[in-house]
Amino acid sequence: MIDRKKLVSRHNPKLNAVQIDSPLSVGNGGFAFTADITGMQSLYDLYAKNSVPLCTMSEWGWHTEAGSGCYTLKDLPLTEYDYADRKVYYAVHKKPGSEHIYDLLRHNAHKFNLGRISLNVEKKEVQPEDISNIQQTLHLHEGKLESRFCVNGNAFEVITVCHGEHDTVGFSVKGDLSVSVVLSFPYGHHEMAGADWQKENNHDSILSFESDSSSWIIRRSMDDIEYNVQIQTDNGKVEHFADGTKKHFFEILPTNGKDFTFSVSFSSFPKSQKPPKSPDFSDCLSSSKTLWENFWKSCGIIDFSGAKDSRARELERRMVLSLYLSRIQGCGYLPPAETGLTLNSWYGRFHLEMHAWHSAYLPLFNNADLLKKSLNWYNKILPQARENAAKNGYKGARWPKMVDFRGIDCPSPIATLLIWQQPHILYMLELIFRQTEDFTLLSEYWEIVKESVDFICDFLYYSETDGKYHIIAPIIPAQEEHDPRAVKNPCFELEYFRFGIDIGLKWANRMNNIQPPGKWAVVYANMAEPSLKDGLYPAHENCPDTFENFNRDHPSMLGAFGLIPGERIDKDAMLQTLKKVIDCWELETMWGWDFAMMAMTATRLGLPDLAIDLLLMDTPKNAYVISGNNFQKTRTDLPLYLPGNGSLLLALAMMTAGYDGSEPMPGIPKNGMWDIEFENIGMMI
Repeated sequence: MIDRKKLVSRHNPKLNAVQIDSPLSVGNGGFAFTADITGMQSLYDLYAKNSVPLCTMSEWGWHTEAGSGCYTLKDLPLTEYDYADRKVYYAVHKKPGSEHIYDLLRHNAHKFNLGRISLNVEKKEVQPEDISNIQQTLHLHEGKLESRFCVNGNAFEVITVCHGEHDTVGFSVKGDLSVSVVLSFPYGHHEMAGADWQKENNHDSILSFESDSSSWIIRRSMDDIEYNVQIQTDNGKVEHFADGTKKHFFEILPTNGKDFTFSVSFSSFPKSQKPPKSPDFSDCLSSSKTLWENFWKSCGIIDFSGAKDSRARELERRMVLSLYLSRIQGCGYLPPAETGLTLNSWYGRFHLEMHAWHSAYLPLFNNADLLKKSLNWYNKILPQARENAAKNGYKGARWPKMVDFRGIDCPSPIATLLIWQQPHILYMLELIFRQTEDFTLLSEYWEIVKESVDFICDFLYYSETDGKYHIIAPIIPAQEEHDPRAVKNPCFELEYFRFGIDIGLKWANRMNNIQPPGKWAVVYANMAEPSLKDGLYPAHENCPDTFENFNRDHPSMLGAFGLIPGERIDKDAMLQTLKKVIDCWELETMWGWDFAMMAMTATRLGLPDLAIDLLLMDTPKNAYVISGNNFQKTRTDLPLYLPGNGSLLLALAMMTAGYDGSEPMPGIPKNGMWDIEFENIGMMI
């Protein structure tokens, strides 16, 4: 048995100075609190100015700006495209006179910062220059953030924990000087910080005292959302901020002036209802310990400590921290956003083409139940997905790309034309079934499977010239560099659609009383094959100059024999394609998940040494900072990128437990330098 606590604890993130790119977070999957080196958000302005704002976010925390909720896509003039023998329409371009509506629909609803929690010492805000002797450790095995530091030479200790089941963050504060804690609340905003501190008259914060003498509630109202902030402390009180001029600022004042504990709970109860009593600090501490001990005990894990290769420890660190970050940021009832609950990327909306990169590893790491939580959302938005398909004359359900909790596509030069998210739900469901053999899953999600495959089969165009089914324009493939009017039969999407149909056929066969629609098998057997040009797989059939003029962004053709088994892919041609990508691609334009995808391709090609090299390739967007976040160094608007973390875990599952028909540990070099062990990791397709 692998000593889980020992393995995990050797990668506890530690900070000895203010590290702008690595604020540390605690959370429970649907709620996260991100802290600076004081264990709170005391240095808020410093972090916000340097592109990593400190936020408190929950998956229910969506805000719609006043006046924007009355608009829908029906209020926008659409862009017309030719599809076969008919016209189709998508919300792609801003048209004169509708620019404002276009932007409102893109920006709303958006995630927002629920509130800031900061430490004041001797009635003053803590400044970066006041702080010294920093020793901050995130104890991963307990989910506990321990922060030790001095303010003007005086010692302080702050413990920060998140409750495992409630959106509650608890604190213990000990210090040599008198302290207080300031709670402040901004107006919601769609940009990274999720906060607008100027519009203080556009929202309300009302403080009320509860009769049990240890609980206070701040009732928050902002346009379409109401929520409560409940403070529990046994040795303190809550008041409006002392100077009385700040409408949305409140202060927790400890009775003894120094040491105290408190908790802050956020809940979406409307003002008219009294929320139940929230957990206190000790509850948070106990709940966090239980959550994380159970998680680390049962999840898949790989022990690299026996490896002699100097890169093994870094790979183990990335694995452990990716597991932690994914668990706190992306294991709720909604698909995660690309920056999770740390800050806003694309207005806090989530991108369904990233869902598999975020989360497909979960069933392979013995956490199928955590993935099922967000998959149920697809059932809820099935009517919207059907409407999304029907508005352009297609059958079935077309899953959107860039959405909020409502599942409605938003206008975008990319989003409404993207299609590679369509098989993701099929892929993830199949991974869950293979790991759990839970036959109740079949009936629970059969309608999702059927509608997903129905759309794929209807979206494909049948050509009487060659008797084949093709992917034709207008589409944007995973490599978002192409004119949607010119794309035909993109290599990855073609194989992924066929793979999705095959899953549908398997599910129908498993359900003895269900007959798959006759068209499914016909389309599956007669799909056009990916094209070859000079022995290489181009991005799509109409892109012979892929490696000369489109050698940037995602080399998505590699996914056809990486993420999926690509039964029709010529291995020699894919090998040459992989080598060509490594040789000519603009690596700085690639994204975090590209390196995991290439590692999986190398693994299927029997090149484990190359798989390790690719997974750890030193490029600007494959960096992993102290916090464990895949840090996109060239993107100030995207300082962290959770699909990179999730894809790394997916690749590691394949490289260790293998895939159908593979040898043991197919992605681990057999050179005597990689003696590893793994537990609770399932085999990939």
